[in-house]
Amino acid sequence: MAAAISGEVNRGIVRFLPGAANSFSPRCLLRECTALCLHNLVSMSTSTLTHRRASGPSSQRDGASRCRRKFLSYFPAGFHDEKYLAWEREYKKAAHVAWDEVLDRPQFRALLRGRRFAEIAADAVRIESRTNLLFSFEKMALRDAVRSPTGARLFAEGLYDFLYGPGTPERRFDRWRAAMAELPRRQTRVLTWPALTVFPFMALPDEHLFLKPNVTRIAAKAYGFDFEYHSHPQWDTYASLLDFAKTLRHDLRDLRPRDMMDIQSFIWVQGSVEYPD
Repeated sequence: MAAAISGEVNRGIVRFLPGAANSFSPRCLLRECTALCLHNLVSMSTSTLTHRRASGPSSQRDGASRCRRKFLSYFPAGFHDEKYLAWEREYKKAAHVAWDEVLDRPQFRALLRGRRFAEIAADAVRIESRTNLLFSFEKMALRDAVRSPTGARLFAEGLYDFLYGPGTPERRFDRWRAAMAELPRRQTRVLTWPALTVFPFMALPDEHLFLKPNVTRIAAKAYGFDFEYHSHPQWDTYASLLDFAKTLRHDLRDLRPRDMMDIQSFIWVQGSVEYPD
């Protein structure tokens, strides 16, 4: 498996260098390449990405302990480690701050009332584009999807409704998923787990978690958590993701995670080939 990952990463770097070097730092480029290569490896090693319930409490404790040790081996001061802040947190925090400057709840609501849907969509896509959270093809698909007036309206109204609308979290999630599914599509599909969860994550990182499927599945398996994953976005998977986050926040409380940014970073360290064991 390690040899397969190494080969895929090397091929991925060669494939991405010509078009990506102008827009990504070396670290961001490596993250883009390794994450996409891991995505491709699913078909090569399905068994390593399938989650089963841990055999018992002791098995889950062992997994949790191993994951904690791995995280602290990279960041000895935990979520307040200077290297951790530079590598994992600061760019996510910057995206949230930028979001609040133009799309906090009062401003978002005012823009909706003024039917300034294109402005909302453009701001959201612009803020996300400064991060390395989405693959390049996902960024392009979203940008194309919200370029039309219809796409911008669906996106803006659907996102506000998910963040602040009436009803249960499940009902709001289902409406947001439906809005994303209706967005105009050119080539690449827009309704993916990363695209669906990245904007709520940037807007309300105390409540919402960003889902990178393969990395999260690997992390959950390593931790001993029974993550109920479905490739087609549905509430059961997102609810399971939030349960995983709740478990991590409880187990890691002595390390003082501040929000879902820290939880997502912990998951990333466990599941990404960027952080080998």
